[in-house]
Amino acid sequence: MFLERLPEFIGNHFILVTLFLLVALMLVSSEFSSLTRRYKAIAPAELTRLVNREGALLVDVSAIAEFEAGHIAGSRHVAMAQFDPEHKDLAKVKELPVIVVCKSGQTSAGACAKLSAAGFSKVHWLDGGLASWTGADLPLAKGKA
Repeated sequence: MFLERLPEFIGNHFILVTLFLLVALMLVSSEFSSLTRRYKAIAPAELTRLVNREGALLVDVSAIAEFEAGHIAGSRHVAMAQFDPEHKDLAKVKELPVIVVCKSGQTSAGACAKLSAAGFSKVHWLDGGLASWTGADLPLAKGKA
């Protein structure tokens, strides 16, 4: 009965059906890309584990004013405009875990893509950025690193 009325529904609600299909396609595309990329999002607890147990390098790509207002202790500030995966300091740690952090988590994902493309094997970003860090009641350092 449902399948018999489906063509009529589509004809009467063409725009609604089209929008639904676009949203569904975007969701599938987003999930597929998150499964196939070579870097992954991590939670604050996983970040502390990687830093403490595996000596992960923590890179903050926030703007300098945001970095000085509050950053994770031990992180190194590298402005996104100056972020270069081929830099000699980064080239030394290609096999170590590298965690990229920013205020919201959006900018750091772009930096992770650059690191993965440059051959880094263990690349992560803090999901939710510093907001998730402070949301987990973890401390921030202030000032320059």
